[in-house]
Amino acid sequence: MPEITTLFWDIGGVIMTNGWDTVARRRAAEVFHLDWDDFQDRHELSFPAFDSGNITLNEYLNRTLFYRARPFAREEFIAFMYAQSKEYPESRALLDKVARLGRYFIGSINNEPLELNEYRIAEFHLRRDFQVFFSSCYLHTRKPEEMIYRIALEVTQRPPEECVFIDDRLLNLENPRKLGIKTIHYQGPEQLRAELKNYGVEV
Repeated sequence: MPEITTLFWDIGGVIMTNGWDTVARRRAAEVFHLDWDDFQDRHELSFPAFDSGNITLNEYLNRTLFYRARPFAREEFIAFMYAQSKEYPESRALLDKVARLGRYFIGSINNEPLELNEYRIAEFHLRRDFQVFFSSCYLHTRKPEEMIYRIALEVTQRPPEECVFIDDRLLNLENPRKLGIKTIHYQGPEQLRAELKNYGVEV
């Protein structure tokens, strides 16, 4: 088996919460007394463009919320969005440990809107572990599409058989596996540690 040289990680759902998922939006609907069906319908129509970097956070909010007057400020809602991001301490500690070894090239392959992506990178000091961020907002393509994984391989010039990709969603593992990338379906930090060891990754 070829030696693993490269680890690609999903961020939301693996080392921290998702940036703006259904749980966070339902919480927002409760806190800000939103009509859930209307908010969700507008979100579903707008989010693919937001996630792919084709519209800004302000444009997303104009479409989903501020198409009419609201009793709360835009800044208040944005602060709430950012506050939903929380780190998973055990899996982050594992990432930190692997990164400190200096033996592996470490990048993210992540679906994330631009403003949330850059907030999370800065707030949670993700640059200390990741050497590159293949985020949907930068590449204008999203998981599970093959293109985002192909770009990661082409830019890093890494043979797929030397790479492992970690994600919490099975669908997101199908295309990298077809490209020859080894995959791990993340279900918890101890399971991740064991599967990395099985691939010969020093953890």
